[in-house]
Amino acid sequence: MAFLTKHAAIVSLSLTASLLVGCNANNTSPEQAKVDNAQVTAPSYDLNQLIRQAQLNDEQQYQDSTQFTPLKHHKTLVNYVEQMALDLVDTMQSEQDIAIAVTSFVDLDASLNNSSQLGNQLSESFIHQLQQFGYGVVDFKTTDQILVNERGDFVFSRDIENLANKRIASHVLSGTLIYRSSGVEVNTRVIDVQSKRVIASSQKVLPYYVLKNDDINLKRASIN
Repeated sequence: MAFLTKHAAIVSLSLTASLLVGCNANNTSPEQAKVDNAQVTAPSYDLNQLIRQAQLNDEQQYQDSTQFTPLKHHKTLVNYVEQMALDLVDTMQSEQDIAIAVTSFVDLDASLNNSSQLGNQLSESFIHQLQQFGYGVVDFKTTDQILVNERGDFVFSRDIENLANKRIASHVLSGTLIYRSSGVEVNTRVIDVQSKRVIASSQKVLPYYVLKNDDINLKRASIN
């Protein structure tokens, strides 16, 4: 009996709510109804904001695609130098008996006189790779004598007065660095010192994630 009474009360409340809604609907004017319908159906948006958001999405997708970083990789700077050295050697097969001096790689700017840790590291790695392939490599930074002091024993120098004043290399290997969105483009060439003829060249992009993994600093350093 209690259940029936409770059920009857719920039905009564539902009927009362329906009657109130019906009354409100009947009292609404046609003009008000049109306004209410317009507010429900017409979307509210800012066109400029939508366009800007679409542009941001495109820029983010482009950045993600050009600066891809794998979760795990075993690539090092040496791997890329070895590939570039192979490209050079393929062209220099007929010129095995040459003496090559390897200089710092420089930024491709107006002065061509700015290098970095990467530029110097590339030259050091190419010295080893060319030597491995059987080419004669000249280290022009070696002095004619060993300097001994309290700091250690030194044979390398960047002071031109301490270096050999005669030409000791028939060819020079160097290159330029161009900073792209996905990495550093390295353009390498071997040049005949006398004729200035390029006898071999190579081009490779070093991804930034490889340089970061090797702790390579890209900050420029002026080479005097």
